Amino acid sequence: MDADSVLAAAQAIATARRGRVPLGPLPPDLQPQDEAAGYEIQHELHWLLAEHVGDFAGYKIGCTSKVMQDYLRIPHPCAGGIFAQGIHHTGAVLHAAEFVRVGVECEIAIRLARDLLPLDAPFTIQRVLEAVGDCQPAIEIVDDRYVQWETLGAPTLVADDFFAAGCVLGAAVKIDALPDLAGIKGRAVINGTLAGEGTGADVLGHPLHALAWLANHLAARGDGLEAGQLVLTGSLIKTIWLKPGDRVLMELDGLGKVEVTFD
Repeated sequence: MDADSVLAAAQAIATARRGRVPLGPLPPDLQPQDEAAGYEIQHELHWLLAEHVGDFAGYKIGCTSKVMQDYLRIPHPCAGGIFAQGIHHTGAVLHAAEFVRVGVECEIAIRLARDLLPLDAPFTIQRVLEAVGDCQPAIEIVDDRYVQWETLGAPTLVADDFFAAGCVLGAAVKIDALPDLAGIKGRAVINGTLAGEGTGADVLGHPLHALAWLANHLAARGDGLEAGQLVLTGSLIKTIWLKPGDRVLMELDGLGKVEVTFD
């Protein structure tokens, strides 16, 4: 795609997001034909949304577990952005009306203590582990802000940050006190009822594999991860779509719990 088409596509997506208007297929000349074009649009979109969503704060990774790959019918990870205004803390009460169709996912969040720069690629689990500062139990907030997401394809979903709409974080656990992330068991409880379960090993075999994938993906584009940024490594469970009034609790053994209510 040429620069004008990339900008026009990003503007169309930004307008829909600001107005909470479900996004349908982009005009044919603005539709990204592959995920590389989708990421170009996403990069431009982040600049357009800056005043609306706050400073760029990190990344979410989607489709890192088989249950999510099967659900979305996308067999590989995809990345989107996280912004300061979308980060909340456990016990938050959020407004369902601020989303088109809000959903939640159970995740392990990683906060970086060191940069992962493109010149240092390729990255392995051991190399990204050296950059981890702490981990947190997390609820990723996702938004089905589409007329019909099943018809849009991965490139357009990537262009629009792959459903990303924020997160809710529990207490941080420092690197030297972390349990084995692959062995963590996670549970989603909605209004007191168990709604989903998974383990850290469901996330590409290990959540640090997801972090390494992201670092290598960004390095291939000439980008990197910075100290202080947050990375949501992917859902242990299938997305749960909510109704107004729902109370959400995610429990991750060894990391703790995190809660949010959508009024």
